[in-house]
Amino acid sequence: MTRPITEVAVGILISKDNNFLLANRPVGKPYEGYWEFPGGKIETGESIHQALVRELREELGIEVIESVAIGTIEHDYPHAYVRLYLQIVREWTGIPVGLEGQELAWQSSRIVTDCNLSPLLPATISIIELMNNQEI
Repeated sequence: MTRPITEVAVGILISKDNNFLLANRPVGKPYEGYWEFPGGKIETGESIHQALVRELREELGIEVIESVAIGTIEHDYPHAYVRLYLQIVREWTGIPVGLEGQELAWQSSRIVTDCNLSPLLPATISIIELMNNQEI
């Protein structure tokens, strides 16, 4: 039996000074307190961009103007097998705020060991390493 795949739109928000945004997972969710890139599940009939716009509006209170796909990664967690569609977001309106009670933190280093947040979700580590390798 194969596990179902949970498809997720992931927003890699890059600020004008080239920092990127991480959020910690809210209370009651798997991996509560772990740091990740914002985003969420793609609903039936939604494009990746539509899902990202909806999720970042719900989670952060921002309006995404544009997102650019940079790739897809998959990760097998004990609770779910996820396919993450990675979208760079450099243009949005509003100021990101943790509307679901999550903390937010801007990071400057693309080196995982330099990140001052802990713990990082395993897929988040993979995304940061990808960003470093692709010089995003």
